[in-house]
Amino acid sequence: MDLLIRPVEPTEHDELGAITAQAYLQDNLLDFGDSDPYRHVLLDVAARAASAEVLAALRDGRVLGGVTFVPSGGPMADIAGPGEAEIRMLAVSPTARGQGVGEALVRSCVARARATPGCRSVVLSTQPTMHTAHRIYERLGFTRTPERDWNPLPELADITLLTYQLTL
Repeated sequence: MDLLIRPVEPTEHDELGAITAQAYLQDNLLDFGDSDPYRHVLLDVAARAASAEVLAALRDGRVLGGVTFVPSGGPMADIAGPGEAEIRMLAVSPTARGQGVGEALVRSCVARARATPGCRSVVLSTQPTMHTAHRIYERLGFTRTPERDWNPLPELADITLLTYQLTL
């Protein structure tokens, strides 16, 4: 497969943001639909790239998906503690699903975590309905950490995010 994983370029921010937001909308992962405040976070790749590493997956120069990699101690971390890197906002264009793009992005994050001094594990949050993503994580050795499950909006909605961890 001629898939290239690399840091997103500024000229690709809008495209990757649109892919990410559309994937979340299409998969019903935004509880408030098109008006969900998190949609704006998904669209704003430039802001993420300013404080984390945003990776893009490309084939033949076309952006197929992306992921945000938060190194140990990064400001975009939701659940990562000391010595942990975090994977966030993994998304693949509907036209590229089933082609190994998501797995390649996760593998790239794991490789980056292994290259990060002092990083002992990789953590992530996922929604209960993201079964395809769960299979990728489990195939790559991630294990569920139910004691870390959490609600990002306890004042607004009953949302429980599941957590996974890979010990390096």
